[in-house]
Amino acid sequence: MTPAIKAAEKAKIPFRVHEYDHDPNADSYGLEAAEALGIEPARVFKTLLVELAGSGDLAVGIVPVDLQLDLKAIASAAGVKKCRMADPAMAERVTGYIVGGISPLGQKKRLRTFIDVSAQAQPSIYVSAGRRGLEVELAAEVLAEHTAGSFAPIGRA
Repeated sequence: MTPAIKAAEKAKIPFRVHEYDHDPNADSYGLEAAEALGIEPARVFKTLLVELAGSGDLAVGIVPVDLQLDLKAIASAAGVKKCRMADPAMAERVTGYIVGGISPLGQKKRLRTFIDVSAQAQPSIYVSAGRRGLEVELAAEVLAEHTAGSFAPIGRA
């Protein structure tokens, strides 16, 4: 039981857990999850942390695993001029999860959260459940509501 699953249960949100055998040599944890679960990569979302310029605050960007996080777009959504990817050790410390298994649910500290608009077109999306090889499936609107997240065009090919 991970903090993400505990948070989802405590909030009584509808979700499903999917587990697969994680290959530690996988190049992309997200693409590995999509392939192992037999779903389109556009439905599997990765959770990335950025450091907002000027404030030093962190924010969460959630984008499909087959896209990249557009740093200019998430900076704009956050109302700052620019941002950069957060240091992995800092991301782990702030969220309580390890890189490759960072979930937007059950983080140690609630951060501003931005979800790529493409999530709204999916019947449900998959995000990390807090460890590699474990995914939570839920509606994008439920994720946004539970994380106080907002939708923005933050993904790019």
